[in-house]
Parts: sequence; C-alpha cells; structure tokens
Amino acid sequence: MSTQRPPTIDPVAATRWATLPPQQTESPWLHEEVARRMEERLQWIVQKPRQWVHWGALQGGLQAQALLSKRYPESDCFVLESTAGRAQAARNLIAKPWWNPRGWTGPAVTFEAPAQPVQMLWANMALHTAADPEALIAEWHRLIAVDGFAMFSCLGPDTLRELRAVYARLGWPVAGHEFTDMHDWGDMLVHAGFAEPVMDMERITLTYSTPQSLLAELRSLGRNLHPQRFAGLRSRAWLARLHAALAEGLASPAGDGRLQLTFEVVYGHAFKPAPRLNIQAETTVSLEQMRSVLKHGPAGPKGGA
Repeated sequence: MSTQRPPTIDPVAATRWATLPPQQTESPWLHEEVARRMEERLQWIVQKPRQWVHWGALQGGLQAQALLSKRYPESDCFVLESTAGRAQAARNLIAKPWWNPRGWTGPAVTFEAPAQPVQMLWANMALHTAADPEALIAEWHRLIAVDGFAMFSCLGPDTLRELRAVYARLGWPVAGHEFTDMHDWGDMLVHAGFAEPVMDMERITLTYSTPQSLLAELRSLGRNLHPQRFAGLRSRAWLARLHAALAEGLASPAGDGRLQLTFEVVYGHAFKPAPRLNIQAETTVSLEQMRSVLKHGPAGPKGGA
C-alpha cells in the first residue's frame, strides 16, 4: 500500500500529544457527541461481546464508557491508554471506589491489556492523530478475536476547511495535518486482515461566540501535527491578527455574529475473519491458525452486522 497519502503527521509531535498528561477531567464535548452517535449504531450489530477494549477513553469519551457499560452490562472491559500516567488518570475517573457496594458486582473494568483477544475494540476519535495508522490498525487486529469486530470514528478531510482557508489567505503554513478519506481507511482495514468494512461519514457544524472559545475547543480536540506547521512560539501581535482573521473569515452565514467550523466525522466497523491458509509446497501453520481454521473452515466465518 502507498505510504504517501494522508495523514501528513510529524511522528515526534504525534507521540508528544499521545503521551501528554491529561489536562482535564472531562473528554472533549465533540468526542462525547460522536461517541454517543456511534454507540447508537451498535444496535445493528447482533454480536454481544464477552470482553471489549476501550482504546483511549480519556480523550475518546468518559461518558461513552458509561454508555457502553450500560449496553453490555455483563461484559468485561479493558481500558487502554498510551502511558501509565494516563492509565492511572483513567482509573481514577472510571473505576468505582472500593467502598461503594455498586462496585462489588457487575462487569470488571481493567486498566491493562487483555491476556486473550476480545470480541470488540472501541476506538473513538483516535486514528486521525496516529503517525502510523496502519500499525495502529494492525495492533487492533491483534487484540480482537476471530469473529470479533472493531468500532471506530475519526475526523475526515473536510474538517476545519474554514480555518484552512483563513490560513491560506494569510499566506501562513497549513492550519492542520491532512485527514484520511474514509475509502482509504477501508483499504487499510482490509490490508490489516479485517473483513466486511462498513464506512460512512457525516458533517457536524459547530459555532462559537468568540475566537478565544473556538481556539480553546480546538486545543482540547488535538494539535496541528503537520511537519510544516508554524515553528516555535508566536507573538501577541500574531495572536491578535489571528483573532481578527477568525472573526472575519469564519463568520456564520446566518449573520448572528457567531463563528462557524465544519467537522467531517468518519465512522467505521469491520470484523476479523478466520485466517486464510496460503497452501504452498511447504506450509507452516501456527497452532492458533490451525485451531481457527478447524473451527471456522478455510474461508472464515460468514455473516456480519
């Protein structure tokens, strides 16, 4: 597969963002809203996971954790974060206190990787900040059991198109790294070994009362990870010019004085089929592959959402 398509991400900056200590006790509003919409789509998937992974709950949605636990009250959950510090922060915000009787029953929530593959991996608004998304998808594939599925969302190419236009008119470096098209995500899923990928998208328009509130929202959502982004700090004069440019360039067509930004949200899910055996003159098969083939047959499981 080509490695030249978006995202155009600085891997050092991406690692810094992924390992940044949590700055707040709530997930971004937009991420929670996307998670709520994605959770509703689970009603169309018949399979009920016995165990599932919540990938990056701190940024992806703490409220989503509660929604998913309610939908799957008998399923054990593994919350995976990028650092031990972030895992501890997630534990503090998600785990029930030992003295609370409600925490003595119900599904377990573990803050480390599962020992065995799980039936569902949930990853909300994570892929678009990965410097190597194909490696990330391959990691998801490893964590999921045969017949299990990945459920994810991320930002698409039309995201922040108004902000990008403002930066372009001013002759500044790009306002953000590029976002991958949903069809390319489908290709990457198949390349990683997933089957039956289903992709769709929607555009969400948010409005803001001031440039300051708009920029604060963007800081909570992520960072500009483009290699050719502005280097170093800018001056107060530059910030004042940015505020003025945003007030002019992002004015809502409604004429209500609010500033408008577009977010393209990509949703996807895909199942993990049994591995196929490529028969050659001499073929080496792992014990796990042989068990899977004997259980499902050489063509893999049938069915889907």
